[in-house]
Formats: sequence, C-alpha cells, structure tokens
Amino acid sequence: MNKPLRRIAIFCGLLVLTLLLRDNWLQYVKSDSLKNADDNRRVTIARYSTPRGDIIVDGSPITGSTETRTSGINDLKYKRTYKDGPMWAPVTGYASQAFGATQLESLDDKILTGNDDRLFFRNTLDMITGKPKQGGNVVTTLNAAAQKAAYDGLKGHGKGAVVALEPSTGKILALASYPSYDPGSFAGTSKADGDARNKLLKDKDPNDPTLNRALRETYPPGSTFKIVTAAAALENGLYTSAEQPTDSPDPWTMPGTRTPLPNEGDIPCKNADMRQALRWSCNTVFGKIGADLGNAKMLAEAKKFGFTEYQDTPVRAYPSVFSDNMNKSQTAQSSIGQFNTAATPLQMAMVVSAVANDGKLMKPYMVDKLQSPNLDTLEQTQPEELSRPLSSKNAQILQSMMETVVQQGTGKNAQIGGGVKVGGKTGTAQHGVNNSGKPYAWFISYARTSDGSAPVAVAVVVEDDSANRDDISGGGLAAPIAKNVMEAVINSKK
Repeated sequence: MNKPLRRIAIFCGLLVLTLLLRDNWLQYVKSDSLKNADDNRRVTIARYSTPRGDIIVDGSPITGSTETRTSGINDLKYKRTYKDGPMWAPVTGYASQAFGATQLESLDDKILTGNDDRLFFRNTLDMITGKPKQGGNVVTTLNAAAQKAAYDGLKGHGKGAVVALEPSTGKILALASYPSYDPGSFAGTSKADGDARNKLLKDKDPNDPTLNRALRETYPPGSTFKIVTAAAALENGLYTSAEQPTDSPDPWTMPGTRTPLPNEGDIPCKNADMRQALRWSCNTVFGKIGADLGNAKMLAEAKKFGFTEYQDTPVRAYPSVFSDNMNKSQTAQSSIGQFNTAATPLQMAMVVSAVANDGKLMKPYMVDKLQSPNLDTLEQTQPEELSRPLSSKNAQILQSMMETVVQQGTGKNAQIGGGVKVGGKTGTAQHGVNNSGKPYAWFISYARTSDGSAPVAVAVVVEDDSANRDDISGGGLAAPIAKNVMEAVINSKK
C-alpha cells in the first residue's frame, strides 16, 4: 500500500474508532441521564401514558387520573385530578402535563408513575402477563379533619398558614396555606390550562396563591419567640424556676442606646417572675434575658430548635432566621421575635412540639410510607430525633408557664375543656418600615389529654389585611384556629 492510501486508511480507522467510542459513551455512560432528561419527550409521554398512583390521606386518595380530552393532537393519555385541590395543594404540589411537577408529586414521581427500580420485577411480570402498568401510592401522615379545620379557619382571614405536628413522632398532621390554588386547573395542556396557570403567577395575583406559606414564607414570630428565649434562660441557668423573680426593671433601656424597650400597655412586668412574664408577654423581661445571655447563647438555643437549617419533610422548608454578630440591643429585640428574627410556621410548630415532648425535638415528616400497586410497603419512614433543645425538667417548667398563658392570660380562646390541658403563646408581630404594615397574628400551642399524652402541637399565623389594626392579635385571630385544629386531632383519636 502506498503512503497516501495508508494515511487515508488510518484516518478512516480513527473516524470509525471515534464513532464507536461516542456510541458506547451515549449507550452505556449517558443513557440514564438522556433517558430521564426533561427535554426527552418520551419521558413525558411515558409519565402520562398510564394513570398515576395516588397520594393517600387517612386511607383515602386525594388524587386521581382521568383520560385527557383535548382537541387536536395530544400524545399524553392521562392527566392528574385532585379532590379538594386547594386544601391539599401545600401537601401534594401539582403534576401538570405542561408545567411539570412540584412537591410530593415531583419528589415521589417514580413511585407514582411506577418507574421506581423497586417495582422492576412487578413491571416485568405485568408486561409478560399483559397487565397494564400501574403506579404505586404515597401514604401521608396527614389528618384529614385537622387539615380541614386549618384550611377553613384561614379562609376568612386574608392570608396565613397552619402547621400541626404529632410531638412524639414528628408526623405532620396538618399543613395548610391560604390563599391556595387548584392544581387540577392546569393539569393538562389546553389553552384553558395555560390561562389558569398564568392567573396564579405573582405578577398577575399579588396574593401569590402558589406560595406554600407553611414551609416557604418566613415571618417575624413576635412574642411566640419568647418560648425560645425562656428555654435559653432555663437551659443556661439564668433562671431556674417559673416562680423566680427576674432582674428586670421597667422601663428598661436597651444596652448601648437611649431607647427603652416598651411593653404593650400597663402590665406588671417589673421584676416579674418567669410565669407572669410569659403570661403578660413582657418585652422588658425577655428582651433583657436575650441581652444578658448574649447573641452566641441565644443563637445556640435557636439552632437547637431548628433555626438556620433547611428542613426536608421531604418537601423542603426554608431556613428560619436568628442572626449572628448582633450587639446587645439587637439581640434584645431579636429575643422578642423582632429585628432580624424570622420563622416559618413549620419552625414555630417545631418549637412548641419540642416543649410538649419534654424537650425532645423530632424530625417533621409528611410521608408515612411508599406502597407498590398491590399495597406492599416499599419504604416506611421511622421517627427520628433531631435534637434536645431542653432538658425534661426545663421543658416541664415551660409547659406549666404556657398553660398559665391559656388559663389566665392572652391565650384563653384556645381553651378546650373536657380534661384537656392546653399550653400556648400568642404573638402579634410588627412588620413594615416603622411598623407601617398591619401586624401578623400568631399562636403556637399544644394539647395534653387526660392520659398525659400530647397528641398535637400547632402553629398558626394570620395576615389579615382587612381587619382593623386594633383588632389584630394572636389570641383573637389565631388562637381559635389552633383550638379547632387541636380538637380535630383529639376527636379523631377517640
């Protein structure tokens, strides 16, 4: 072979080798990522070629599937349907042929579509026997009665959110956000679906109904944060009992300033003991506790309750905020739930849940188990301890203080009766420049039944733009909602 022909042969051989290498790279290395790529139309066709499995609450599905009926060409056979969609949207998210999926619909998509690797043998057997492919189910921890009480309670109050937890396990019993949306209204690909989705965008609706306020909105927690401050005082030995008088002058000027920290109205806060300080919600007492302990100790206690960390439920909740590098006056304001302090409703439910559970904070979760189409359990969630923000002794001291708030203080609207003890804390949090916006109304609470168990802890926040400013209070707006949620949980266990 002469030299030119040899060079051409070598060049052609290199081209063939390159093609073989590229072909093997695509088939064996990149195959999974290409198969599951969002831009791969076959993935979407496969996802909606069969009915999805269901999301289950109290043994009943809150989702379904129906055949798509759209004029023109549509190769997506089934679309998602929802029962009481707006009420459950903060839990389910949406599965849309046009707009993808969110929350549980996205996180557990492989189970719901039947494409999870754990279903391989069942899918193979069904293919051999000619049975249609089926999706598995996502069984939640939610309590339907509690969710309804939460959602209905929020309806008449503009905007807000409710989270209820089972303190002993961390199970999420209610997760409500208002205003909400119907995920079934844009589950397909029609123009009507697109229009329905567009109406929900924040630039079209400033109330932002698709925002999950329970997990992804942080608010100044106001006086509900005094529970964290009281815990820090007890855990650091600054005060050791509910009856110990505090070293708290009234008025009290914040360190490094000429500004007194005001209390709300003419209330007995001078050197009040811890019980009465929480009952009357004394800013001077809890602000001074924060300043006396300092930023580092307050931040450490807040972190024990879950502040500054993402919480995966498995739907991700945004971190709540307690700042570092604050001076004493900033720490004082932060310790009464103002300045930079901000919390999700989930976070404040975690705070009260840890107190109710004798100081043990359990990881919050909303998926109890994943099921195969024949209802075999593929995965079971086990309760997991996150931290111990308080000793059992100090948690019980704080419980007795919170029960005084409901029996004799600002939380009377949460009383249940019938042998049920309720502990709680109200909060009315300022917001806006120079407190120009209407306050947020908060209430956090737990219920303890006659057998000594605490089946539920609740956090409620209400943003009621239509209410008169003077009528906005945690005890007036938020406590009745918390009461109804707690009663719903207790009655469901009878």
